[in-house]
Amino acid sequence: MLSDNIQLVKHNLQVLWFTVNGFTSTQQRRNAMTIKLHNRILMTGAAGGLGKAMRERLKANCTVLRLSDKADCGPAQAGEEVMLADLADADGVHAMCADVDAVVHFGGFSVEGKFDGILQGNIIGVYNLYEAVRKQGIKRVLFASSNHVTGFYKQSETINASHPPRPDSLYGVSKAFGEDLSRFYHDRYGVETACLRIGSSFPEPRDRRMLASWLSYDDLHRLVTACLTTPVLGHSIIFGVSNNPFTWYDNAQARHVGYVPQDSSEQFHAAIYAKTPEPDLTDPAVQFQGGGFVKMGPFE
Repeated sequence: MLSDNIQLVKHNLQVLWFTVNGFTSTQQRRNAMTIKLHNRILMTGAAGGLGKAMRERLKANCTVLRLSDKADCGPAQAGEEVMLADLADADGVHAMCADVDAVVHFGGFSVEGKFDGILQGNIIGVYNLYEAVRKQGIKRVLFASSNHVTGFYKQSETINASHPPRPDSLYGVSKAFGEDLSRFYHDRYGVETACLRIGSSFPEPRDRRMLASWLSYDDLHRLVTACLTTPVLGHSIIFGVSNNPFTWYDNAQARHVGYVPQDSSEQFHAAIYAKTPEPDLTDPAVQFQGGGFVKMGPFE
């Protein structure tokens, strides 16, 4: 395919750039990952929790960070642009993608709920985004998927990117749709996508389940940076978790991306166990990886 040849050329050029600039080892290349290889990056969902956490961090990855949301995300600061848009508005989404080198897509409906809201933000919205990406010629997207795509696997299981989706909710179904849509746009149009199956990204874990699924904000930025700078991304599914002592996820199939988490939930282990009761092993929220999402709804 022509797109495969283009990716090979990109890979060779970036390896040459690293070599010419003296970054010959893997560690040296990791240290160079915050070099601004992109002029303008679009981050959607800028008013949300992850958007707020990544706003300052992502400025290290580009000359201009364009922020978008349908909610107010405040005035633009140095090195920023603000362009509000509703993901369900195709024209607005197309405009926000103009002159963008890469997209970090945190936008959309972020919780379980009634299908109409999920439909607008996570199905129509992600279609509008990929159509805009195609028309604007953008070749790299980081799609914030979710651990809830695989939430009906048991906590006694370890899964990898080859395991079929087992969504635990309508929200999980919508993220599985986004993963499939991104694969189509990669295979048909050459748009590279990292589907980041984000676990539980908060300042610290909140319960025993999150000791396995926790992703620190700094590790999230490391993951985003790795996906933005790896020479060839292709279509990759990556579990977004920190270096936790126990987990349900095997990221071996994403080693080409170069993500190396540096934080761990281990430091919170004793405190979490001390303040939470022994789990009820008959509770589906304890049995399955999706936690409480497996019991939510129906909503009508």
